[in-house]
Amino acid sequence: MPPQDAITEASAFVTSLMAWAAQALPNVLAAALLLAAGLWLSGWAARTLGRLVDRDSRFDPTLKGVLTSLVRYAIVIIVLIAVLGQLGIQTTSILAALGAAGLAIGLALQGTLSNIAAGMMLLWLRPFRTGDVIDAGDDVAGTVKEVGLFATELHSWDGVYQFVPNAQLWNKRLINYTRQPTRLAEAKFRIALSDDIAAARRALLAFAEADARVQADPAPEVILAAITDSAVEISLRAWARTADYGPVVQALTEGGKRALEESGMTLPFPQRDVHLRTPAAAAPSAA
Repeated sequence: MPPQDAITEASAFVTSLMAWAAQALPNVLAAALLLAAGLWLSGWAARTLGRLVDRDSRFDPTLKGVLTSLVRYAIVIIVLIAVLGQLGIQTTSILAALGAAGLAIGLALQGTLSNIAAGMMLLWLRPFRTGDVIDAGDDVAGTVKEVGLFATELHSWDGVYQFVPNAQLWNKRLINYTRQPTRLAEAKFRIALSDDIAAARRALLAFAEADARVQADPAPEVILAAITDSAVEISLRAWARTADYGPVVQALTEGGKRALEESGMTLPFPQRDVHLRTPAAAAPSAA
């Protein structure tokens, strides 16, 4: 190719490129600005909704994580479609392709979809709420901090952070320790076999009834749990508010021991009497 023809073609290419850039650059800049504004708007909307949920007592705090996630993702999807339209891309074909891709991705990520479905069921049936103390077995236990679209955040009693997939909470037997308003606190004691059970019962009941945190209805009770070889086992049971359960158990254990000692009861320890027998001396044999 002669040099003059190459220069002419290069000049034509640069001219067409500049013409395309002059025509497309405004759309690209507008799409970039739209994308940046949309991402900022999604974050702002999610944060604002979270603050509204925190301030309004009509909203269950358990819904906060899922609602904020749904709002953020919905705005991002709308913004992406608008950006594609701004760039001149036919969104109808894009949506059809995304639908087919979504089906393929859904089949590949069945575990993720099961977590979303489990999260929806957890929010619908409400076996626990934010702030509840739960135990799902397999070392999954703690205070619920947030129920998200994919997973639930738990903080254990010793300050350990747990990120638990929702499906693991939905498919397991779950214990909620704080769902009920009251709980039964129990403290067990051992007294000597010779001690007066009735006197021990009176001492424990008097102590329990004097504690303002113990519920009067149902009334506290002392039951005979077992009689062993070395002691009588008795159990002090009292109902208390769930928020007071731990301190009440501690108080019943410490105060109950002190009340039994002050009433003259003996707190025995396992022991065994051993009797040794010396065999009689053998008779001398005849000569």
